[in-house]
Amino acid sequence: VSDEKKQMVANVEKQLEEARELLEQMELEVREIPPQSRGMYSSRMRSYKQEMGKLEADFKRSRIAYSDEVRNELLGDDGNSSENQRAHLLDNTERLERSSRRLEAGYQIAVET
Repeated sequence: VSDEKKQMVANVEKQLEEARELLEQMELEVREIPPQSRGMYSSRMRSYKQEMGKLEADFKRSRIAYSDEVRNELLGDDGNSSENQRAHLLDNTERLERSSRRLEAGYQIAVET
């Protein structure tokens, strides 16, 4: 399970980096558009950047929550029942997968644009 999560985290990090690069390229292209047509594309870029920021924040929160659980487990902090820990782990995994899907959708929009 740990290797699977590491692989998933690495995959999400790679996709986030690719999306950032695409946004930068798109932003450069928007700058080349004539001023009278640039407004619509600029607002789309702001929207894409906001969505990217949300995805990065979700991903960061998921990683922090996961690392806190791992640290507590390593330190033997049994304040939570194993069922409760399992629920948190499943919740974090689900959040990571959701973020991954949203990132992939954003990536597809960026590619299509």
